[in-house]
Amino acid sequence: MRSPEMKSRARGARLLLLLLVLGEAASALGTACPAGPGCRYTPDWPSLDSRPLPGWFDEAKFGVFLHWGVFSVPAWGSEWFWWHWKGERRPPYERFMSDNYPPGFSYADFGPQFTTRFFHPDSWADLFQAAGAKYVVLTTKHHEGYTNWPSPVSWNWNSQDVGPHRDLVGELGAAIRKRNIRYGLYHSLLEWFHPLYLLDKKNGFKTQHFVSAKTMPELYDLVNRYKPDLIWSDGDWESPDTYWNSTYFLSWLYNDSPVKDEVVVNDRWGQNCSCHHGGYYNCQDKFKPKTLPDHKWEMCSTVDKHSWGYRRDMVMADIASEFEIISELVQTVSLGGNYLLNIGPTKDGLIVPIFQERLLAVGKWLSINGEAIYASKPWRVQLEKNTTFVWYTSKGSTVYAIFLDWPEKGILSLKSPITTSATQIMMLGIQKDLKWSTDPVKGLLISLPQLLPSALPVEFAWTVKLTGVK
Repeated sequence: MRSPEMKSRARGARLLLLLLVLGEAASALGTACPAGPGCRYTPDWPSLDSRPLPGWFDEAKFGVFLHWGVFSVPAWGSEWFWWHWKGERRPPYERFMSDNYPPGFSYADFGPQFTTRFFHPDSWADLFQAAGAKYVVLTTKHHEGYTNWPSPVSWNWNSQDVGPHRDLVGELGAAIRKRNIRYGLYHSLLEWFHPLYLLDKKNGFKTQHFVSAKTMPELYDLVNRYKPDLIWSDGDWESPDTYWNSTYFLSWLYNDSPVKDEVVVNDRWGQNCSCHHGGYYNCQDKFKPKTLPDHKWEMCSTVDKHSWGYRRDMVMADIASEFEIISELVQTVSLGGNYLLNIGPTKDGLIVPIFQERLLAVGKWLSINGEAIYASKPWRVQLEKNTTFVWYTSKGSTVYAIFLDWPEKGILSLKSPITTSATQIMMLGIQKDLKWSTDPVKGLLISLPQLLPSALPVEFAWTVKLTGVK
């Protein structure tokens, strides 16, 4: 027979075992983390996905994306140059190399030519500020593996050792933050030709040599060194998040990192994650939903329609027009998204004039219409098609109707807003109120200003501000 003391110990052991089992079950299922101080996120998607998105990101609406690296040296085809040349052995890339470089010239030989000698971070930051960007995302490392900062695990293939002999990530970050612009860092999880990555790939991603030696040390270093406001992850498509240890990194990022309260991340953390897990959703490059999504999202687009990195062979027909860019911005924000517009600087650290011109055009438009964009929310109706395309946004009880083309006879017809005795209507950029009436069939009829096109505040995508409507 057991003594009372032994029975008590047995009951205690059973209780402890029960608590351990319940704890493991809860961990396996994942638990949402209630918002507030002391909340700790566990390394599983139900917990991580429960984290509220820091408010600054939704308010920002517009950012600038920069694809810059050794691929900016050949500057031909696209930023995937090395893969198209050596991974796929595409004939046009092989011909380009044989026509322009000596036999035996390797991709690593491009590294010293990535000089960035005309890179002036303050000039770049001034341009992005003039463009109206509220955040800027720089490539710290693309799939080629070259790092734009002195990575401790990328010996002789980083911007301090080879090429510029500068910390590009640090220099741009300092200039950006002086202007109160948020700073984001793009980082590719994979590297096409890294021996450890190829070994893991050969092993069916059952080993994690590359993750342990390269990917994770670099991610932790970037966060601790530069304290980014945003991590734009990429290069995830070949393997699941369990290979990358993504949930463990994100739980540290949200719980214990120096940016745990403000940092925002996207959804590219493993081949099973895009459009399902992470912070906000990118889903795919140039993602453009038809209806209002139920999760915060971002459309990344690029001024050069055929490449994210700078390329010498681009022509004017490849360049998105001001109208196309601003139309994408308006549509994206109306549907609750952020718009991240990409340009590719040159190997010398220059932003070519056509890219500057497009960014400044966005800035000019936002200087008039930014009230309808920044910190706005989707309205109950997002798009109305009648004589012109009209996209709606809102702020509190104020509604903004952005129409892309000038309607015939200068009368804008809107069927969605319901007027009241307190309704007032004006056009952003013009001080006086507009005259309006209602029609049982055509709805709200707004008499637009009778001005010469040159006297209008912008050339296209005008905004009508409606107060006192339902």
